[in-house]
Amino acid sequence: MIELESILALVLLVALTCYALLGGADFGAGVWHLLAQGPTRRQQHRLIGQALGPIWEANHVWLILIITILFTAFPSAYAKISITLHIPLTLLVIGIVLRGAAYAFRHYDVKDDEIHVRWDQIFALSSFMAPALLGIIVGTITIGNFPSYSEGFFKAYVSPWIQPFPLIMGVFTLLLFAYLAAVYLLLEAQQDERLQEIFRKRALVTALVVGILEEVVLIIGRSSAPRLWGELTSSLWGVSLQFGVGALTLTAVWFLLRRRFWWARTCAILQVILTLWAWGIAQFPYLVPPDLTIFNTSAPEVTLQLVGVAIIFGSFLLFPSLYYLLRVFKDEILFNSKE
Repeated sequence: MIELESILALVLLVALTCYALLGGADFGAGVWHLLAQGPTRRQQHRLIGQALGPIWEANHVWLILIITILFTAFPSAYAKISITLHIPLTLLVIGIVLRGAAYAFRHYDVKDDEIHVRWDQIFALSSFMAPALLGIIVGTITIGNFPSYSEGFFKAYVSPWIQPFPLIMGVFTLLLFAYLAAVYLLLEAQQDERLQEIFRKRALVTALVVGILEEVVLIIGRSSAPRLWGELTSSLWGVSLQFGVGALTLTAVWFLLRRRFWWARTCAILQVILTLWAWGIAQFPYLVPPDLTIFNTSAPEVTLQLVGVAIIFGSFLLFPSLYYLLRVFKDEILFNSKE
């Protein structure tokens, strides 16, 4: 029989995957908003605004779910992570809040005044800041070995997340989300061939860079995150997943070259899913290596049961609501797109 802790850990991984595929793509769109140039700059901004407008607030439900499950089901791990990484976590929250506020204000503000330009800049810069910090946090948790709080402020709260592995994870996450956004925007721009060509080139470049960076992350992890390295290079399932990610990357590039954008999007989604699940399976059963697992940090059984019941009932509201939202605003893009 599968332990309840393992089921809740699986829900955490599913929620993280959904946040990357939906909220991550929103962050990536903000990256392209900042990098928009040339005579089509305004059209690029308008396309990004139209793509994000109906759904950007709903995508953060996955992050809220992750935090809630960690807080209630694995309180010891939550406490350790939130205290040790309180600086990047605080900066992440600031980036998310600034991004949301700037997006709302720039939408309702006068379009051509100086303040609107400032909202644009805050929105774009926070779109860089948030995914990089998210990757840094995940990278730091992957390494684990959090120092004791008594070892001094810098060593306890700064040095864990300014190491090479977390920093390269931050860059990798940023570019991965930008890649997702570029592929998604290809279908959003299907009525404008100029914009579609711009985002096709961006998707091609970021796909190749992400593929290279994924290997760089793994190589750096050989010394910094030996468990991740060992699981992904020494086990049959790990090698198979790595091969799958590489194959999906090349297949996505091939579809982009052939302008088969629906299939390119499918490959990009599967690539992100395999990448995250490879990391999650390699980490199991640790939440923070080498001491904190899902078993020795879990809440009492009755609490886990209540969390499980809440998730079941909540899913009956969440998934139909998200489906209805996407069906109303993204019906043609997601469900009726034709090549």
